[in-house]
Amino acid sequence: QVQLVESGGDLVQPGGSLRLSCAASGSIFGRAVMGWYRQAPGKQREVVARIHKSGVTYYADSVKGRFTISRDKDKNTAYMQMNRLKPEDTAVYYCNAEIVEGSNSGTKYWGQGTQVTVSS
Repeated sequence: QVQLVESGGDLVQPGGSLRLSCAASGSIFGRAVMGWYRQAPGKQREVVARIHKSGVTYYADSVKGRFTISRDKDKNTAYMQMNRLKPEDTAVYYCNAEIVEGSNSGTKYWGQGTQVTVSS
C-alpha cells in the first residue's frame, strides 16, 4: 500500500520559515517525481514545486526564490523549505508522487495534506 505522510505545517508570522516533509513508501520513491501542491479556501489546487530523482526542479513563479524542494533517497522523504512566507501562502499543502518509471507509470498518489497558515 502506497502512503505519503506529510508533516511540518504550522501557524507562522509573515516573513517566517517552515519546512514540510513527505515520507513516501520505499516502493515508489525511486520511481516518482515528487511534488508539493497547495489549495487555499475557495481556490483550485495548484502546483508549488516538483523534483525529479535526477534533481531537476520546477517552481511556480509565486514561490521562486523563497521555496526550495529537495529529496533524500536514503530516507524516502521529500522536503520543501519555505522562507519569507507571505499571507498568500496560506493553504493546505499536499504531497504528490507521480510514478514515471516502471509499472503503474502515470499513477499519482496524494498525501492527506498539512495546513500552513501565515498570519500575524
